[in-house]
Amino acid sequence: MANSRPTPRDAADDWAIPVIVFFAIRLIGVGVLARFADLRGTNLPTTLQLWDGKWMLAIARYGYAAVPASNTDANGIHTADTAYAFFPGYPYTVGALAKLPGFSVYGAAIVVTIIAGAFAAVAVARLGRWCASTMDPDADEARVRTAGLVLLVLFAAAPMGVVLSMAYTEALFCAVVAWSLVGVLEKRWLLAGFTALAAGLIRPTGVVLIAVVMLTAFLCATGIPRGKTGAAGVARGGWRAWVAILVAPLGYLGYLGVVWRHTGSPTGWFEIQTAGWGTEFDWGRATFRFVNHSLVHSGEIAPVATALVIVATIVLIAINVAARTPWPLVLYGILVTATIVLSSGLMMSRARLLLPAFVLLIPIANVLARQTPPVRNTVLACVIALSSWFGAHMLTVYPHAM
Repeated sequence: MANSRPTPRDAADDWAIPVIVFFAIRLIGVGVLARFADLRGTNLPTTLQLWDGKWMLAIARYGYAAVPASNTDANGIHTADTAYAFFPGYPYTVGALAKLPGFSVYGAAIVVTIIAGAFAAVAVARLGRWCASTMDPDADEARVRTAGLVLLVLFAAAPMGVVLSMAYTEALFCAVVAWSLVGVLEKRWLLAGFTALAAGLIRPTGVVLIAVVMLTAFLCATGIPRGKTGAAGVARGGWRAWVAILVAPLGYLGYLGVVWRHTGSPTGWFEIQTAGWGTEFDWGRATFRFVNHSLVHSGEIAPVATALVIVATIVLIAINVAARTPWPLVLYGILVTATIVLSSGLMMSRARLLLPAFVLLIPIANVLARQTPPVRNTVLACVIALSSWFGAHMLTVYPHAM
């Protein structure tokens, strides 16, 4: 990134254009979803708050202790502990905004999602540009900017990109993840550390980001590998890197501590998650069975597509290693994928849960950026159309998609 004074053109390229591109894609997806919802006898607002969205809104409205008994886990059970399976970052942000005049809880949830999506768009495009400039030294400025926008399109039009427009945690989580990874690559350690802290309050997958931030900050702070510069060929991080190491895990550990106090067990959150949603580490046995069964025996689109998303994500890891994507991003992508693939639980949610591994799309974005505009635009238009249809199908046709 240039160190010269930013110009109006830079501001447009860095902020306005990514936000416009992101919302253009999401409007297409939401428009298709609205049409599907109407044809299926429901409506768009109801669809945008399905499944976990109901939990988010209930926690925002009532707090953890007073969530209505109509909110149940995957087994149809509601206990005094069930709500604590959901991390507080998103619903508490929604609840705070809903206290302002003129906001309903649902309206606040959508506003938080919209604002988070805008910030995510800017950071994702920035990551794409940074990687294009470092992975392809011969790329000119136009190709670098194109690569950033292509990565953004692939992110916004991911198979379950529709969740970026819902009353769900994904838009907010991906925003803080993307900015934290920007902080890691640019060695802006306070940004990396405090956004990692926030990620740990939003989703349990935040522990992966926390690990990456702490490791990269430690390597930079200690000057490993040894030499004139620290990790990734930049100057040692100084006190800011140590601050990042200290603050990054506080959100995640703090919430686990809250659940410990509530349940009386240091593993309380994990016990709630396992009892309510069947999620536990099983070395990938459940995922292996699901993929095999779906690809061999299933005649339904949803499980087959979900199985293909899982397989494609694993293939993307190998592609990123071969393409020499910056190692903190590869490590983050591997760990996110591992937490999803190596655990049991609701398999149909895997396409959504893998969305934060969007960094694995960087080599694809770089390849598309090198194509002629007609080829690149045709491919991306097909991706957007398929994503819009698939998201609408999963939310309105398939009964257990999230």
